[in-house]
Amino acid sequence: MHDISLTALAALCVAAALAGWIDAVVGGGGLLQLPALLIAFPHLPPAYALGTNKAVAVVGTSAAAVTYARKTPFDVRLAARLGLVAALASVGGAFFAAGVESSVLRPLIIVLLLGVAAFVVLRPHFGHTGGGTVTRRRVLAAFAVAGVGIGFYDGVLGPGTGTFLVIALVALLNMNMVTASATTKVVNVCTNIGALAMFTWQGTVLWALAPVLALCNMGGAFLGAHMALKRGSGFVRAVLLVTVVGLVGKLAYDQWWA
Repeated sequence: MHDISLTALAALCVAAALAGWIDAVVGGGGLLQLPALLIAFPHLPPAYALGTNKAVAVVGTSAAAVTYARKTPFDVRLAARLGLVAALASVGGAFFAAGVESSVLRPLIIVLLLGVAAFVVLRPHFGHTGGGTVTRRRVLAAFAVAGVGIGFYDGVLGPGTGTFLVIALVALLNMNMVTASATTKVVNVCTNIGALAMFTWQGTVLWALAPVLALCNMGGAFLGAHMALKRGSGFVRAVLLVTVVGLVGKLAYDQWWA
């Protein structure tokens, strides 16, 4: 496994399990798993960490999606259509990323995330109940924002895609946090498959390591999905706020101190 020590492998397994848990609850597990891979393999190009991260994440998000589908009702067809649009948009974002410095985008994303955190804090009932009429205009807006916009962002930069999807689905489609998380998992499976296909074609996936981490990630995803279903929207909302704070810190560090 590219001369990785047992200590480093154990640390990667723990990171993968925690990332799977975070992803299953609210998205954003890549904030933990991707840096761990970059630290473990500093001699390899970053593309290998990105490719391996996708190979691991696709297993965890699939496990979480199956768990949600068995335990809570949500529109799987809508989620799959959103996922297809997001996957196509992420490919476009990946091509766009080649000509854009991520340092230009990070400050904009930080401001957006701080706005999201303020919104969730000031709206304590946001995402708790869900329901209500969803007009065709709102559905189209969801495809534009959650499918095209966030899918494109996933290709350009990536961190926090699941978090943004949850917020968009709650705001635009009147979903509660649990239903939004379930829908997000299906969308994430689609975008991860698309990205993994590209990384596989480029030969930047550590296939000797990925299955081990994928099993850990899947275990964390099962646990996270069950906890979200059991504890409800309030629990997901709390994890969302913690994840947003972590994402802001990570992006700020990359922008100004790394």
